[in-house]
Amino acid sequence: MYESVIQDLIEELGQLPGIGPKSAQRIAFHLLDADPEDVKRLAATLVEAKTRVHFCVVCGNVTVETECRICADPRRDPSVLCVVEESKDVVAIERTREFRGRYHVLGGAISPLAGVGPDQLRIKELLGRLQDGVVTEVIIATDPNLEGEATATYLMRMLLPLGLRVTKLASGLPVGGDLEYADEVTLGRAFEHRTSVGQ
Repeated sequence: MYESVIQDLIEELGQLPGIGPKSAQRIAFHLLDADPEDVKRLAATLVEAKTRVHFCVVCGNVTVETECRICADPRRDPSVLCVVEESKDVVAIERTREFRGRYHVLGGAISPLAGVGPDQLRIKELLGRLQDGVVTEVIIATDPNLEGEATATYLMRMLLPLGLRVTKLASGLPVGGDLEYADEVTLGRAFEHRTSVGQ
């Protein structure tokens, strides 16, 4: 146990996702050893991000403007909407350079154990975006885990009666992976969503 201010720093850093006690301790001592100007710049950047960053009024993605750069881009296809759980998912999809439509960020996934139901997500806003008839396809791109699957199932039940084309990202084996290391669910999905090759 360290002196209170050091221990407080370690505990605060330990609250960050993916940071365990040892990592928190390492980061804390790195910050204590760092140049004071670097630490001030980091602190100022954190405060500025927390102050200036908010959610896009259209899609729910993070932005410093009223609308995010994707919603404001007239070159994006407004007829295709990709529904994701979090803003980080938008970044992951954008990196592929395969999708040129627009997004809708739910702000999480249905998780009864965590007390997150459909009402805590931006599903009403999604349905509102579909009212004008511009969107013809909704791609559901939730995480391939229990919560993501529950959310996808719920969304499909809500969207299919609207007469839209509703698609879901395929899932399966990662490129460069070995079959022996694939879990049963991933391998099962790879079989279920297998594609035809030339006859």
